[in-house]
Amino acid sequence: MYIDILSRIKNAVRRKHAEKWKTNHLFLLHDNAPAHWSILVKDLLAKNNVTTMEHPLTWLQLIFTCFPRLKSALKGRHFCDTTDIIKNATEELKSFSRNGFQECFQRL
Repeated sequence: MYIDILSRIKNAVRRKHAEKWKTNHLFLLHDNAPAHWSILVKDLLAKNNVTTMEHPLTWLQLIFTCFPRLKSALKGRHFCDTTDIIKNATEELKSFSRNGFQECFQRL
């Protein structure tokens, strides 16, 4: 279980980096797997004053979550080459309003 792994990591950090353990200068970067963001894990990390850092969004997350409008606008169309795809996608992105982008990021 992930809690057990975190406990072993905690003990190893306490032994190998005692100065950081005492000053609570601990940061953890783990991926966005559901097990890593469970209530049990969050409680354990909070109890031990571990700051977690989130991964940046991937392009796939942005494309499929934030840009359904772009996807639907280009769906079913055929393009001659990549330059044509880039041109059409760029035109569609330029038509997005600033609020449209903000709404996309808030949903994520």
